[in-house]
Amino acid sequence: MTAPEGADPHRPGPLTIAGVSYRSRLIIGTGKYASPAVMRDALEASGAQIVTVAVRRVDLQGRGKGSLLDFIDPDRHTLLPNTAGCRTALEAVRTARLAREAGMSSLVKLEVIGDPKTLFPDLEELLDATRTLVNEGFTVLPYTTDDLVTARKLRDAGASAIMPLGAPIGSGLGIQNPNNLRLLREEIRDIPVIVDAGVGTASDAAVAMELGCDGVLMNTGIAGARDPVKMAAAMRRAVEAGRLAFEAGRIPRKLHASASSPAEFAIE
Repeated sequence: MTAPEGADPHRPGPLTIAGVSYRSRLIIGTGKYASPAVMRDALEASGAQIVTVAVRRVDLQGRGKGSLLDFIDPDRHTLLPNTAGCRTALEAVRTARLAREAGMSSLVKLEVIGDPKTLFPDLEELLDATRTLVNEGFTVLPYTTDDLVTARKLRDAGASAIMPLGAPIGSGLGIQNPNNLRLLREEIRDIPVIVDAGVGTASDAAVAMELGCDGVLMNTGIAGARDPVKMAAAMRRAVEAGRLAFEAGRIPRKLHASASSPAEFAIE
């Protein structure tokens, strides 16, 4: 892969969503931090440009009044409203509209939860909401399972990225479905595939990127760490390292050893 002229060849290429490019392939959430100040410092350490905010859990009119939004610089970060907590297409569509009317963004991370224990998405409702919001001009990034058939339907409905889980939300189990993610990546080539959920530590993020995913979204993996700011810095490096490794191409796995040094000049 050839880097664009002027780009650092030792850094990953940008993440492009709906024609907009972002230097960072890491997207982070804003929930569960000990304080907004810690969230702000973690955001800074992460290098993330896209920050997702739960529309139903933030005061959309609270800027300048100590709101969470006061700790996110809109000149440096793109707000990605999400529909966390919504359980029907109707709720999710209404929440996305509310965010846009409040001036947040036409970008939306679409969540329609179908099961309260696993927080797995309701795929039928998700598809319904995706179609509606795309028709209304939203840039829709749906949180989904690793099911290839559903991913195709979401893409065909006009989604601007596919966001499959790597493990249940907040579980920190790491990437439990590498083969399914590979299948998704093989099939979904025209829009980004961004792992959303399951990352517990930096190596999990690197694995997701080495599989060929275009980005990783996480919240608890950073916010729940003993030192969220250090973990944010680690995630930043892991995402970059994983992407560079993917672009570089790993060596084939072999059962037997292969000497690292050439044998022709060996001293007899």
